[in-house]
Amino acid sequence: MKKKITATVLSQKEIAPRIFDMWIATDLAEQAKAGQFIGVYPKDRSTLLPRPISICQVSDKKDALRIVYRIAGQGTAEFSSYTEGDSVEILGILGNGFPTEAAEGKKVFLMGGGIGIPPMLELARELPASAEKQIIVGYRDNQLFLKEDLEENGTVYIATEDGSVGTKGNVMNAIEENALQADVIFACGPMPMLRAVKKYAEEKEIKAYISLEEHMACGVGACLGCVVKTKEVDHHSHVHNARICTDGPVFDAEEVEI
Repeated sequence: MKKKITATVLSQKEIAPRIFDMWIATDLAEQAKAGQFIGVYPKDRSTLLPRPISICQVSDKKDALRIVYRIAGQGTAEFSSYTEGDSVEILGILGNGFPTEAAEGKKVFLMGGGIGIPPMLELARELPASAEKQIIVGYRDNQLFLKEDLEENGTVYIATEDGSVGTKGNVMNAIEENALQADVIFACGPMPMLRAVKKYAEEKEIKAYISLEEHMACGVGACLGCVVKTKEVDHHSHVHNARICTDGPVFDAEEVEI
């Protein structure tokens, strides 16, 4: 059940250029899980719709949420100015999340690219203990935000576009260079990366679940700016479409055309 509430900022810091790490105290954390997101409302009323931001971590006591986001426009620039004690209006919990049970007893790739990296942290924390977690993350350069957090929750392989750390190139290059294998894939990142993941999973005949959360606008199904083509007909609109924010953001890669 989603609801709009006023929460409190516990802390915020810049962890890489224009990338911010914020903890928010809220009881919405009780129902949050990996791959879901919240809508954060700017105080500037000229921007009516919330900004969808993925959940990076849920506190152990389930009383706070961590979001890690990049400044992309006016709304996120405003959020970056918030400090401890500030109030923030949020809508949540939104989205379907990753099917963590699919990792039971499996070798798993957790693949994140750019601002698709944050949801991989909570996913790594929630996966069953029987899963072998291989966390493959792609950065632009040596600003390796969340690296230490990820290393506490699995074996981390890094790719950088400029080759400054790890494999030069992208997450697919890191899989190849390290001769990695998996039974199931969870991924979040830019569309070219997700297309490559989908293709790789089809070739290897392994199940892949991809989060298309980078491609949402309002997060609440209002703007229809995040429609994706699907194999199955939507029971509501009777067309081969799904709204990423309300039907996803996580999809079985086989079910979507990207």
